[in-house]
Amino acid sequence: MTTLPTPRPGIVTTMRAITRTSYGSADVLALTQVARPTPAENEVLVRVHAAGLDRGAWHMMTGRPYLGRLAFGLRRPRNPVLGIEVAGTVDAVGSAVSRFAVGDEVYGFARGSFAEYAVAREDRLAVKPTNLTFEQAAAVPVSGATALQALVLGRVETGQSVLVTGASGGVGSYAVQIARALGAEVTGVASTGKLGLVRSLGAAYVLDYTREDFADGSRHYDLVLDIAGNPTLSRLRRALTKSGAAVIVGGEEGGSFSGGMNRQLRAVAISPLLRQRLAMFITKQRSSDLERLTELIEADHVTPSVDRTYPLQDARDAMRQLNAGDVRGKVVIRV
Repeated sequence: MTTLPTPRPGIVTTMRAITRTSYGSADVLALTQVARPTPAENEVLVRVHAAGLDRGAWHMMTGRPYLGRLAFGLRRPRNPVLGIEVAGTVDAVGSAVSRFAVGDEVYGFARGSFAEYAVAREDRLAVKPTNLTFEQAAAVPVSGATALQALVLGRVETGQSVLVTGASGGVGSYAVQIARALGAEVTGVASTGKLGLVRSLGAAYVLDYTREDFADGSRHYDLVLDIAGNPTLSRLRRALTKSGAAVIVGGEEGGSFSGGMNRQLRAVAISPLLRQRLAMFITKQRSSDLERLTELIEADHVTPSVDRTYPLQDARDAMRQLNAGDVRGKVVIRV
């Protein structure tokens, strides 16, 4: 990927950004010079220091599942600049913004964060945790908020037993820590080489999915966070207590058109007929969750797990590592 020169000091009207004009593999990504965005009245312009790489960015790059193109753009990406998670410094604010000022260090959800500047709605940002670097903070928003919202939907309580599949990944690494902070006993499921990480996150027990079946009946859980592996609904139910709940977060193997949505929709359809509860959700982007995560982070209950950082021009390599499935925690792009 060609490295472009950094804009000269003075009035900045353009910026470097990772863009794509079509859907596809990491090969469609390019480092280009584009116009710097201008914030609307309720938006903040963030000078990006780091951008997190979440699974949603992969879906936005590939245009898969195809159902997602209703939001991304049917034939080609509606927004050419990739990225959602951001950490940086406020460079400008819209006329209606009251929570932030120029120079504030923030993190949250932005449009096109794989760039030197990105715009974000005021209600989708929060002040960056004081004990995190920008790279660490950029790894939090999507994955941390998804884990928090899943646990809230699952109605986790102190003393409950919680099973987290995909415990070594972006969402899973936060789910283990947050569930433990909320007083639950956590069992994490991961591959052999990642069990050490899951233990370090605070899991009381770990299961190697290459050798052990979490639904073999030896243990039952009050809550299962289904983040990886695409297990059948019957397997999820076998792992639950008689009145337990399963929250389906992931589903990367559900087909090109709808991804894991078919399984999730079936879960919602049959849940009213069961004593057990099966639920699904779509992550919401809101500052209140970021503020709650900040509390947990500054209290040292949650620490982002950053596997590796890449410079902006190496975004292709970052995406390839994510897709290879060998990431422990999160990958971050440094701007």
